[in-house]
Amino acid sequence: MRWIRIVPFALLLTACTTTAAPPQETGLHTEVLASGLEHAWDVGFLPDGKLLVTQRAGRLSLVDASGAHNVSADLSDVYARGEGGLMGLVVHPDFARSRLFTMCQTHQEGGQPVDIRLTTWTLAPDERSATKVRDLLTGLPVNPSGRHSGCRPAIAADGALLVGTGDTARPTIAQDRHSLGGKVLRIDLRTGAPLPDNPFISSADPNEQRILTYGHRNVQGVAVRPGTGQVFTAEHGPTFDDEINLIRPGANYGWDPSKSGTETSYDESVPMTDTDRFPGAVRALWTSGQVTEAICGATFLTGAQWGPLDGLLAVVALKGQKMLLFGADPNGTITDVTLPKEFDDTYGRLRAARTAPDGTLYVTTSDGSNDKLLRITPS
Repeated sequence: MRWIRIVPFALLLTACTTTAAPPQETGLHTEVLASGLEHAWDVGFLPDGKLLVTQRAGRLSLVDASGAHNVSADLSDVYARGEGGLMGLVVHPDFARSRLFTMCQTHQEGGQPVDIRLTTWTLAPDERSATKVRDLLTGLPVNPSGRHSGCRPAIAADGALLVGTGDTARPTIAQDRHSLGGKVLRIDLRTGAPLPDNPFISSADPNEQRILTYGHRNVQGVAVRPGTGQVFTAEHGPTFDDEINLIRPGANYGWDPSKSGTETSYDESVPMTDTDRFPGAVRALWTSGQVTEAICGATFLTGAQWGPLDGLLAVVALKGQKMLLFGADPNGTITDVTLPKEFDDTYGRLRAARTAPDGTLYVTTSDGSNDKLLRITPS
């Protein structure tokens, strides 16, 4: 296996287009585990080695060695439009006892979109059906077009549920700490309540109490770095400047198309991180510069089997149709970027990236027709 450093960190500081460098062979072996999916959005791992996969159109699948099988569940309230529908998924850490998992969805009533919400379900012992247990968190803003729906959940090192959300393409949402859109949320996985050590817990508003960070445009990937508790996010830029960010509790990440409330339209000419308007805004660790990658799912490669790739942050891209592997120092600073040739325009648009408990990497495609679940291992 070869690991090739393409762009040193000194160049990344100029926000150059790192993806202009030629892709390199990294020795990744890819297997199609399931096909025939439609916008496969997220992946969750069951203790018996099987997987749950959400499809944006409002379907849940169980994947085993023989392929994908439909899980019967009442998802008739899923509002599948544009970027919205059935989205993120996490399997609860105590699944072996509780059989619980939580999904993100756009919710409709009477054919009209109401909100984006997190719902908790139980999987039947025969794995053929699932039943909703509760609405874990409701009231995330929604755009009827589905634009900027976000909603990527992840389990933090301390067991908290982290949720990256989108700003629904509305100008004031990202900076509004009374809205759950354009944020990273931190809540109790069992109840949906804010956690007592959240940065805005002293607020009288339960929405603000749930906020970990704000000022985001459309968070698509949330990755927890093993052994450190560091949280990295992948975020869509307007027409360029996709970002990798390191999450700092209570921080503003500087997206404000309302220009401090002076603009009523969704003005995307503003910087992704507007340090003129918000001097304390957290700058991105990495930006795609003038290239639109539409980075999406993010996860860390873990395990000795990965050799020199162990510990790298794997991020997949929709428009870019590629995978990027980021090296980071202990402080979270990006040190290098590798582009595996095996994923360069090979599988189409890539949506989810999740690492299984055994260290295997799973990636989904999101072209809308005959989408696939890919299993990736080092050769």
